[in-house]
Amino acid sequence: MSAEILIVDDNADIRNILNDLILDHGYKTRVAANFNQALSEIDKKLPDVAILDVKLDKGDNDGIELLSHIKTKNKDVPVIVISGHANIEMAVKSLKHGAFEFIEKPFDQERLLNFVNRAVENYNLKRQNREYETKLFSSYDLIGDSKNISSIKDQIQKISITESRVFINGPSGSGKELIARKIHKQSKRNKKAFVILNGALLDSEKYELELFGEEKDNGIISYGALEKANKGTLLIDQVSEIPLDIQSKILRVLIDQKFKRINGNTDINVDVRLICASNKNLKNEIEIGNFREDLYHRLNVFEINIEPLNQRISDIPLLIKYFSRKIAENYNLKELDIDENNTYLLNHTWPGNVRELRNLIERIAILQPDTKDKISNIIKESLKTDNLSEKITENSLSVPLKEAREKFEKEYLSIQLKKFNGNISKTASFVGMERSALHRKLKGLGIKEFN
Repeated sequence: MSAEILIVDDNADIRNILNDLILDHGYKTRVAANFNQALSEIDKKLPDVAILDVKLDKGDNDGIELLSHIKTKNKDVPVIVISGHANIEMAVKSLKHGAFEFIEKPFDQERLLNFVNRAVENYNLKRQNREYETKLFSSYDLIGDSKNISSIKDQIQKISITESRVFINGPSGSGKELIARKIHKQSKRNKKAFVILNGALLDSEKYELELFGEEKDNGIISYGALEKANKGTLLIDQVSEIPLDIQSKILRVLIDQKFKRINGNTDINVDVRLICASNKNLKNEIEIGNFREDLYHRLNVFEINIEPLNQRISDIPLLIKYFSRKIAENYNLKELDIDENNTYLLNHTWPGNVRELRNLIERIAILQPDTKDKISNIIKESLKTDNLSEKITENSLSVPLKEAREKFEKEYLSIQLKKFNGNISKTASFVGMERSALHRKLKGLGIKEFN
């Protein structure tokens, strides 16, 4: 698909020269002769590349204002700034505001065309990377047959068809964003935007701007997350990190279903499904005064709790198999042959949860080890943790044989029970015991059974 270039210049001769030059080289064009026309074209549809004259009909910095406006909509769009009144200060100012290149008038046509070609290549590369990342992430499924994951899958099916607000609670890397995406994908809003706002990554002074947007004196509008997600879904991740004064404004939006942009006088009606996520216990945050209780009850219409990976060991082999296949497909690599019952993998505490496991599989896939021993060595080095037999040996050296054996049996059987999701028959078969004998052994060791 041919790239589209927006040309903005108040000089008709220059507009025509640029238009003919760019059309002759196979690109599509749109043109604007003044500030308001340019603003209208940008708001109507963002171009792939923009060429902006600095000085138009409204003031000396029209092009810089338009550059800033484009960057608030999509920071990846390359903008080439041209000027007949160029100086070092103007060039530096343009580049600071995100210009791809700055060129003086009169310009060399071949040089300008070279800038346009590089800008198109740059934009296409960033767009491909975005599409790849989106495809890679959104293609992931919620994998697991543990009670927790099975329950969450059932919850997603039930709440996706509703408009209820959802609160997702779980540790970092456990899959909260994936759950939110699944809810959106299965909802009636799936054709509309899915927007993410991470409360932990924002500058404390920019929460309001990022949420509500801004109206500037020159008529330029910066849209916030609420408007971007209108008719769709807004995920506020790490919602516990949002300051109390902004929490009260979010509460008002939930009540009124409208808000005003910063410096704006007009009410903006908004229809957004809100999903919030946190790795903190918000009830504790309420008790210590960090979170509004009334907002919590508005957000927590339906709650989903995802457990850390080390509490659902039975999911680990399934995740290993899934990520091995998926990452191999996405990178066009040979599928990995990883032992799904590798002791290091099953015994690791996984502080980074599913994200840590996925990153490990991706690392192995990129390194492309050609033997199971090499794969095992990468796992050992990456996790830097002792396996079960090494831990047992170390812990057993200072205790009597009977006590050491009991410790080993308790830890070994606990892990096997979790691995088989509490299924006594499968566990008994794997460890080589009769079902009734395993029941007695578990009771004798004080291991609680779960079904």
